[in-house]
Amino acid sequence: MNKDQVKGGLEKAKGSVKQTVGEVTGNERLQAEGAADKTAGAVQKKVGDVKEAAKTLTKKP
Repeated sequence: MNKDQVKGGLEKAKGSVKQTVGEVTGNERLQAEGAADKTAGAVQKKVGDVKEAAKTLTKKP
């Protein structure tokens, strides 16, 4: 697991919390920020996944 995977997961979780709080309070701006954070976290995690896969593929046996 690399730092992009970890940070992406944390960002995605933070976004979920923000979005839920925004929904509960009726704060559309917070909902939108949460959705954006979730998306950014998912993208960062995917980047980490790709890096990890590339590292695995380039390892010499």
